[in-house]
Amino acid sequence: MFPLDSPWNISFAGCGFLGIYHIGVASCLQEQAPFLVENARHVYGASAGALTASALVSGACLGEVGANFIDMAKEAQKRFLGPMHPSFNLVKILRSMMHHALPPDAHRIATGRLGISLTRVTDGENVLVTHFSSNEELVQACICSTYIPVYCGLIPPTLQGVRYVDGGISDNLPQYELKNTITVSPFSGESDICPRDISSTNLHELRFTNTSIQFTLANLYRVTRALFPPDPLAMKNMCKQGYRDALHFLKTNGLLQYRGPHRMLAIAGGGAEDDSDNEDDEGHHEESQRRCERGGEAKDLSSIEEHIFEHLPPRVHKALVDACKERRSLLQSLSNLLPVRMASAILFPYTLPLESAVSMSIRLLEWLPDIQEDVGWMKEQTVKLLQSLVTHAGRSMSQQVSARFSYQLEFKHSQSVPASFSAGRLLPGWISGGSSSVLDAMLRLDQYQRQLLPGLFCVNLDLRGSFSASSTTDRHQDADEGLTMRPLGPS
Repeated sequence: MFPLDSPWNISFAGCGFLGIYHIGVASCLQEQAPFLVENARHVYGASAGALTASALVSGACLGEVGANFIDMAKEAQKRFLGPMHPSFNLVKILRSMMHHALPPDAHRIATGRLGISLTRVTDGENVLVTHFSSNEELVQACICSTYIPVYCGLIPPTLQGVRYVDGGISDNLPQYELKNTITVSPFSGESDICPRDISSTNLHELRFTNTSIQFTLANLYRVTRALFPPDPLAMKNMCKQGYRDALHFLKTNGLLQYRGPHRMLAIAGGGAEDDSDNEDDEGHHEESQRRCERGGEAKDLSSIEEHIFEHLPPRVHKALVDACKERRSLLQSLSNLLPVRMASAILFPYTLPLESAVSMSIRLLEWLPDIQEDVGWMKEQTVKLLQSLVTHAGRSMSQQVSARFSYQLEFKHSQSVPASFSAGRLLPGWISGGSSSVLDAMLRLDQYQRQLLPGLFCVNLDLRGSFSASSTTDRHQDADEGLTMRPLGPS
């Protein structure tokens, strides 16, 4: 059970073009459990999640925001390289979308409740912006939070004089560590509201700046579609998936509120929906009937719950259906013909430089009001980069010089130690004779031994003679009064 006795927050993760999933979650919370949104202390968002959080807090039409997501994806799919094409200006599209969707007093409503995750360029730290002085500042905060370097451009946008980039780089799920934060993510993982894949019991997961992403094939597909949008029908299904997952969370935690039968009547009446909506509803009814026949999960649900699961709110559903419609003119119909598409693919290497030149010229004209500030920032960053390179080079050079100097000192010391203990100095001076050669010392020692042996022999004889004379004297001291010297030889 979700504790309601203490304040709670709602946090939407960054996910690129999968932000349409957040629209379904926000629609379910707003319709089935409005007290969760109205009484939430803060509603946080990073990157694409900041767009949904801004719309949810300010009371903007979620159906319109979802339709804008689909229109933006369709605009990217018109180009050969998708969102990487030089003529696709994501920042310009987002700015126009937010200005059109937000109410005039959105900044006043959002101040103090909405928290947008940003990444500061100077130090890479995360910043949560919660105060906005105008709608333009609120829109600019959303632009900064969704600005992916290189993908959206090379010069980061500014907010209150500070450069910021995508908030998902430093914190993709703001305040997820708080106890009562309802986390929302379109990736299957440990978030409170997220898809539950078949293999969601997989223990292997990836933590991307506080966002849990399990290693599943479905998540691999979602990651690839975050920067390269899927087709409109797939995005519509993602929105419905978000609605179902949010409803499952509300039901599991006992937060689901059935607010009378007007929900059923509003959908069953069909006054706000067109023929395409009815056909879509019939297809979903047939699909639900087939699932019931196969004995799926729909058998355990009541009829009201089945209808809620199968339908988005009418305004959201109608907006998504209208956005998925193909409004083709004669020129678009001709451009979709196979021969024309083949010819455009063959001529693409020649047309790309021309399109790039045109788009660069347009962007340069749009850049003129901010060119002085941006050029000054680029100059400042270049100076800082050069200073850091020079400092790093000087530090590494000083370390190398000091290491080489210490090595030379150790080498000289190792050479001086054997010289002080040479063989010539280990021998006495009368042997070395001033020569430090070992061979000369050995020759002098041999010569000295030769000179010393006769002297030693004579000394030995003298000593033996003295010893024998002293012993004879002691022996005959009482018998004889002295020694008689007799000549040697025959008598």
